[in-house]
Amino acid sequence: MPTAIKFENISKQYRLGVVSTQTLSHDLNRWWKMNIRGKEDPYLKIGEVNDRAHKGESEYVWALKDINFEVQQGDVLGIIGKNGAGKSTLLKILSKVTAPTTGTIKAAGRIASLLEVGTGFHPEMTGRENIYMNGAIMGMTKAEITRRFDEIVDFSGVERYIDTPAKRYSSGMTVRLGFAIAAHLEPEILVVDEVLAVGDAEFQKKAIGKMQDVSRGEGRTVLFVSHNMGALKNLCKKGIILNNGGVLFEGTANEAVSRYLNLNQLEKIYNSTKTSGFYVKKAYTVNYEMVNSACYEINENPKLLIEIFQLIKNESVANAILGVVLLDDLKNKIFTVEYNLINAFTQIDTTEVKLLVELPNRLLAPGNYSFLIAIHNPNVELFDEVDDICGFNIIEDDTIGHFKYSSINQGSIIVDSNFKLL
Repeated sequence: MPTAIKFENISKQYRLGVVSTQTLSHDLNRWWKMNIRGKEDPYLKIGEVNDRAHKGESEYVWALKDINFEVQQGDVLGIIGKNGAGKSTLLKILSKVTAPTTGTIKAAGRIASLLEVGTGFHPEMTGRENIYMNGAIMGMTKAEITRRFDEIVDFSGVERYIDTPAKRYSSGMTVRLGFAIAAHLEPEILVVDEVLAVGDAEFQKKAIGKMQDVSRGEGRTVLFVSHNMGALKNLCKKGIILNNGGVLFEGTANEAVSRYLNLNQLEKIYNSTKTSGFYVKKAYTVNYEMVNSACYEINENPKLLIEIFQLIKNESVANAILGVVLLDDLKNKIFTVEYNLINAFTQIDTTEVKLLVELPNRLLAPGNYSFLIAIHNPNVELFDEVDDICGFNIIEDDTIGHFKYSSINQGSIIVDSNFKLL
């Protein structure tokens, strides 16, 4: 397949808090070096990576640094990364909203972008007028836009308000119409940032289906940024992970999603700082290969491996119970399982045991989960309790029938039931 987009050494530098250099000495130095001596911008040699979580020493920051990759025609590329990783900056450079500090982008064809709510809309113009304005900006004739007009309005679902000024639209209506325009005015490259999250579940599903049609049926290229890992896996063929302004990983969408969700898996391993007593020494989730993982498909059953250390022995310890509580992303308690530790510590010499807690297949709906683990003698003594540890993520598997769990608020538990036709 021919190359649709090629990023060559793309970098973007900002000076925090100001526009340009804002000092006469810096501006003169830059002008002297670049215009008189013919050398590169001297401020490109300084600066720090864009790590938003830590205070740096330099006032110059690289939002992007040495980005190099290609996107083939007809590919759907998912761009993944934490907030501040450089995703939106990369798409703004591609869409010519801002210019790169260094490097070039070669793109074959027209680009339609939906980077934020209201992109390309004039608030005083009606929805109808904005459709024609956007089409004209993309180089389409009035006849071409008119031919697609009814299809755009029907897809957006805002027909009743099409002759109302855009400033009267809600954010959801604006995104609906903006996406409909971007997807239906036949761009060779469609760029969609995470604005689809503003739309309702029904429209998100509709928009993802349209992007699949655009790429598979019409051979156009799509760049898609989202924090919805299920949508990325279902829609995209390839994926890249951006981290602190650089490309951390490039591969298939499934590989990129798994790699991204496991980036912080070392933080998901609980290690106790205690050195004596009766306590949870270590805990972490593992997959079917018994390898630590923080990401599971809906068909997999995560396992929790717990190491317990016992240095004290008395009657109370002999009656100890291990309790494992599953928590959802709001830290609500979903269910509890218990184990009588007298079964584990049956030998005098035993000071440490390992227990494997297996969760059933297809029990948990897509979402984020963690555990609360406690060792106690009920109503007598609490030996140890650790809360909100070993976080993991369940993502949707597109092979499970035709029902999309993410399309409704499905709760946390998926229960198999028997249905009888009466």
